Formats: sequence, structure tokens, C-alpha cells
Amino acid sequence: MHSIHGRAPSIATGIATAREDLSVWVVTGDGDALSIGGNHLIHALRRNVNMTILLFNNRIYGLTKGQYSPTSEIGKITKSTPVGSLDHPFNPVSLALGAEATFVARTIDSDRKHLTTVLAAAAAHRGTSLVEIYQNCPIFNDGAFDAIKDPDTKDHAIIPLEHGQPITFGTRGTDGHGDKGLTRSPGGSIEVVDVAQTGLEALLVHDAHHPDPSTAFAISRLTDSGYLNRSPIGIFRQIQRPTYDDLARQQVTDARATAEGSDTDRLTQLINAGDTWTVV
Repeated sequence: MHSIHGRAPSIATGIATAREDLSVWVVTGDGDALSIGGNHLIHALRRNVNMTILLFNNRIYGLTKGQYSPTSEIGKITKSTPVGSLDHPFNPVSLALGAEATFVARTIDSDRKHLTTVLAAAAAHRGTSLVEIYQNCPIFNDGAFDAIKDPDTKDHAIIPLEHGQPITFGTRGTDGHGDKGLTRSPGGSIEVVDVAQTGLEALLVHDAHHPDPSTAFAISRLTDSGYLNRSPIGIFRQIQRPTYDDLARQQVTDARATAEGSDTDRLTQLINAGDTWTVV
């Protein structure tokens, strides 16, 4: 279904609530999802509607020929910002975690194996799944993801997240771990350390299933908003919470149940309750 620009999560909410038998997917971009559709997106996430949202982030308005978007870096030269963007960009993963989304992930369009794994997990999740997909736009923003795609730099730019594993990146040793890792700083933030100096036991172990999204949010803040020289990739959060559509359908079922000793169901009673009038 081709929906109104930016309003896809709202239309998908109605479909998911009315049709439990359907697998509902939303395909959106950084422009419509985070600007005109930002309000619709955050409320779908907080309600935990059973849908999968694919947010293709190319950090530009590609379909409308190259204006800056809500994820474009400060100083971005585009047709609508000829002397550079002044807007501070959104971090879509941070935004989703702040909205209490139950499944939040990030992957890369050109990494087929990782993309497939993340999408499979998102599709299997009961509730709202948001997957940010870094997608290059060769026409209007070519090279925006060079740091995480170039073989010479990607190992140091990508911070892979695997549930239950210490978070490392950089040059891989014989044990499979990188020479850089993440730890908690005394102030509570996440900082990058040399594994050789701290040891693996001091590193942060990724827990995507933790009910509190604070650590996942802190990890998401490592993403730099410039050339993406550092970017965590993987499933940030994956928890279970009742879904909006399941709860709404149960309310309707309960309301339709006939009250004891009554000839009318509760839904009819609710409709006819309070101030009513007859139009003649």
C-alpha cells in the first residue's frame, strides 16, 4: 500500500490492529520518517504495534533531488543548504530507544549476511521492530558511508554488537576479538579503551534483552554525526512487552461479551451510554 508521505506508521497501525493475520512492514526513509512523519513514528514505537519498520537512511532527500535531511551532518552542502546545513542531525537509533521501542537495530545495505540476520530477527519479533539501514545514495550523496564500507577503515569504524559477547572492534586477533573495546566510564558514559591494557574481563558485555534501555542508548551515542568514523551495528534492544494491537483486539472482544442478565453486549452499552440524542 502506498501511503501518505510520512504517515505510513499510522496507516500500518490501523492495518495491524484490524488484520492480525497480516505481516505488516513499513518501508520509509530518513526524510519522511524523521521530519514530517516524526510524530507518527515515535508513537508507533511507544505503542509497540506489531509491525516491522525499515528506515533506509541515506542522509539526504534522494527522491526529491538532494535536499538535506534530518540525518544530514552539520555543514552539509546541498541544493537547499548551499552554504551548509545548520541543523543538528537526529540519531535514529537513539530516538527509537528514547521512545521505548522494544526492538531496535542498525545494519548496512551492502552487508547481505548481517542485513539478513537482523531482518529475520525483526520479523520474528512480536511488537514494533525498527531497523535503521545505512543506504548509500550514489546520485545525491555518494560516499556518505565510506568509513564503514572501505576495507581499510571499516574494522575501526564499525562496532559490532552481539548479545552476550564483550563489545570489541578494530584489528582482530587470533581469538577473534578486536584490539579496541567499550567500558563504562566513572561518569557513567561509554568509552573506548585498548583491550591490551584493560583485558577482556573489563569490557562491557552486550545485553540486548535488558529491560532498561539506558546502556543501549549510551552505546548508540557513540555514533558520530559527521563521517561515521565510529558506528555501532547490530541489535541494540530486543525485549518483550504487550503489543497495542493485541490489547486493542482484546478490549473489543471483552466489550462485545454480553453482560450477565443483559440482552445487550457491553459495546452497545458503551455506545449508548452518557449523553445521547436522536436525529430526526
